[in-house]
Amino acid sequence: MLRKHQLPSDEPLRDLPLVEAPDSIWISLENALDAGEKPRGRHRFGFPIWQPALVVASLVVVAGVYWRSIRGTEPQWNVDRLAGIPSIGSEPIDRTGRMKEGQWLETDASSRAVIHVGTIGTVQVDSNTRVRLVTARSTEHRLALARGRIMASVTAPPRLFFVNTASSTAVDLGCAYTMQIDDAENGSLQVTLGWVSLEWSGRKSLVPAGASCQTRHKLGPGTPVFDDAAGSLKRAVTAFDFEKGGLSALDTILAASRVRDTLTLWHLLARVDGNDRLRVYNRMIALAPIPNGLVPAKVLQLDPQTLQRWREELAWKW
Repeated sequence: MLRKHQLPSDEPLRDLPLVEAPDSIWISLENALDAGEKPRGRHRFGFPIWQPALVVASLVVVAGVYWRSIRGTEPQWNVDRLAGIPSIGSEPIDRTGRMKEGQWLETDASSRAVIHVGTIGTVQVDSNTRVRLVTARSTEHRLALARGRIMASVTAPPRLFFVNTASSTAVDLGCAYTMQIDDAENGSLQVTLGWVSLEWSGRKSLVPAGASCQTRHKLGPGTPVFDDAAGSLKRAVTAFDFEKGGLSALDTILAASRVRDTLTLWHLLARVDGNDRLRVYNRMIALAPIPNGLVPAKVLQLDPQTLQRWREELAWKW
């Protein structure tokens, strides 16, 4: 409800295209004006009696054109059936369909589909998957994955395509990846091209190509691990993130880390404190010496600019 003197936001109007009124509307208005040239009477204030009716008619015309412009540009994405009989809402997809904001696309055990994300990419929807179109705008493309598995491939500027889940939001940084969510709302992300940022309640995990990251309901994303890392390191990261593995898990991670696993260690810097942070730092510089110009004290203090610069240097080894 709008308070007194409060104007509604003009945000929805900015995305609307300009729509020209049909010629017949202007012809009708001109005829009305011509008919009013010889009014039969006037109001007591001296205005022709036809003017109020003309104003009302004009408003009706403008409102009609505006409403048709909204309905005609309702955000929607094309969907192609790949196998079986996927459905959008309660409507099965024969060959192709259209998915509007707020609608769910569902597949059963024998069906699959592909969503065309505007003009920036595609999302393949695997069997037994439920996904909703949240936002379809030029400045934001967003899906919500409730369960199942999707394979996204997007070529667009960073932070334009998003996938919401109960345990994280996947923020596309120009990439291709597979994401899945189970019935307990826990999930996993595997990146095959570019980078993805997994974000949840201030917690962030940056996942490059060749790496994966798990997520847990009400806990958010865990620590990224390269797919070719040692099995002992992977198990220790899972234990540390979600199973209260503590010091034992950290010991295993530090011992099993390679140069490339500084990806995992870089994230752990901010997820441990005190002497454990110093241990992670010492293991990192043993694997990859700190670049000239970076101050170790600022690393241990988690100075954002220092950590970002170190990550950018380390990324050449990832």
